[in-house]
Amino acid sequence: QVQLVESGGGLVQAGDSLRLSCAASGRTFNSYAMGWFRQAPGKEREFVAAISASGSSTVYADSVKGRFTISRDNAKNTVYLQMNSLKPEDTAVYYCAVRGVRGVGSATTPGGYDYWGQGTQVTVSS
Repeated sequence: QVQLVESGGGLVQAGDSLRLSCAASGRTFNSYAMGWFRQAPGKEREFVAAISASGSSTVYADSVKGRFTISRDNAKNTVYLQMNSLKPEDTAVYYCAVRGVRGVGSATTPGGYDYWGQGTQVTVSS
């Protein structure tokens, strides 16, 4: 059974930074691509970023490009989301997820992921 546990969320002010972590277990971590999604109240879950199994390829939503950075440490079975210059519209529950493939092709849709974490709340005040 795959387990994904997110951490690092919190309440910050606009312009601040946060780093989210997602610890994975139950699957050969370095064989699969990972992604981050977010869901704000009353909205659909939306893609944020994805990273290939090796870490060599990444893809970002336009709304976070240049502000967020996804990375992974395969030795620690952990994927990260560094979020800088946070805006109130970044407020959401952030979820990490694991794919069943190595690459990030078609990684922007939730259906492309096998397992999900429980989410961590990020709140950005203006």
